[in-house]
Amino acid sequence: MANYASLGTPEQLRDPNFTPGLHKAIPLGIQHVLAMFVSNVTPAIIIAGAAGFGFGSNSPDFPELLYLIQMSMLFAGVATLIQTIGVGPVGAKLPIVQGTSFAFIPIMIPLVAGKGVDGLAAMFGGIIIGGIFHACIGTFIGKIRFALPPLVTGLVVTMIGLALVKVGIEYAAGGVPAKASNNPEYGSFLNWSAALVVIFVTLGLKFYAKGMLAVSAVLVGIIVGYVYALLVGILSFDAVSGSWSNAAAFALPQPFKYGFEFSIAAIIGFCLMAFVSAVETVGDVSGITKGGAGREATDDEIQGATYADGIGTAFAGIFGGLPNTSFSQNVGLIAMTGVMSRHVVTIGAIFLIICGLVPKVGGVIRTVPIEVLGGGVIVMFGMVVAAGVSMLSDVNWNRRNMVIFATALSVGLGLQLEVLNMAPGAPNALQYLPDSLRVLAASGILPAALIAIVLNLILPEDIDGEPMEVSGGMAGHRND
Repeated sequence: MANYASLGTPEQLRDPNFTPGLHKAIPLGIQHVLAMFVSNVTPAIIIAGAAGFGFGSNSPDFPELLYLIQMSMLFAGVATLIQTIGVGPVGAKLPIVQGTSFAFIPIMIPLVAGKGVDGLAAMFGGIIIGGIFHACIGTFIGKIRFALPPLVTGLVVTMIGLALVKVGIEYAAGGVPAKASNNPEYGSFLNWSAALVVIFVTLGLKFYAKGMLAVSAVLVGIIVGYVYALLVGILSFDAVSGSWSNAAAFALPQPFKYGFEFSIAAIIGFCLMAFVSAVETVGDVSGITKGGAGREATDDEIQGATYADGIGTAFAGIFGGLPNTSFSQNVGLIAMTGVMSRHVVTIGAIFLIICGLVPKVGGVIRTVPIEVLGGGVIVMFGMVVAAGVSMLSDVNWNRRNMVIFATALSVGLGLQLEVLNMAPGAPNALQYLPDSLRVLAASGILPAALIAIVLNLILPEDIDGEPMEVSGGMAGHRND
């Protein structure tokens, strides 16, 4: 592992306002970008695929896909600057890296599924209003944490991961099954081999490499998979050169490029998921101050971070960017390096903004074969599930909590499997609900979260230490 002690004294390294020399600060800032880069642009590619955008450089949707990728980079950088520099009470003034959130993907997919550009207006309307609501949460975030214990937050994070793992398998096999009829190689060994190369390289670097290679394992894995795809013919050099030449060298974001539409389902969905994102940010801020400075986060830092989360999301939505949140992988990076400087992360934010203003960067990213991306997201989405399970490990598994978890998981996961896997036009369990409620319920995450929150608030505490008998001879016990 790299030696970071030479950057400054222990007191300096724990100070958010300390700036190492630029010859050291710039590589550290770029390291933060490498750690989050793939995770940041992946949601844009997933949403574009769900909307039905073509991925070829000759596709009429190519500029739209390129624009979504461009905005993901640009507004991750802008939102990060809001966190690190701060504007009055907005921003924690800590080394918090912002990026496009996976948590909102299960909400966004039903809004845009198969609708092309026409489905984006309602989605971005929800993002803007949801972002404003998210910022408002900052005024009372400390007062609602009691309603979101690890039982609830762990369940929601696990559900988000479970909703996404299917996407990784589909991408690794060669795309989306609905389009498999146009892709005779869907599920072939060739496609899977590209995904497996990414997975093996990522795991190898994560566990056997040190320093920057370990931190950017997913990115390096995708680069190796990209080269492999070129060598075996999954991707052609003509496609790469075409994407590069068809992308502009510089472009500014366009406000309300896809319009603005009030959709009750979108607004409710984004506002409810804002609670989850806010709690995640509270955890990340606490992790940064503990790992980097050995102290608890202050109320002003938590409040400022939540304000910045929401304002960054609303601002991104105006220009066609997806919801932003703090990135946990960068929290771990701060704990590893021990460098608490917010100015280091500011350098990384500037790098992201520059990339977002150069569509040619997005053009190259767009050429990453879906099979290669699948290998990366299998690892990333699996880690989301693992993070949820880790949070659930803090739960006292008595009879009460087991019933809450079982009920919420059964309803939420059941709706995901039953509704989202139905063929178009086929009857489903939610077909008699109004359109807005059906979109919200189909994700499974929101019903599960609401059930868990309500039951956790109204059910009495289980003071009986007796185990709860369940089928198969298993029993749940208190961890007293």
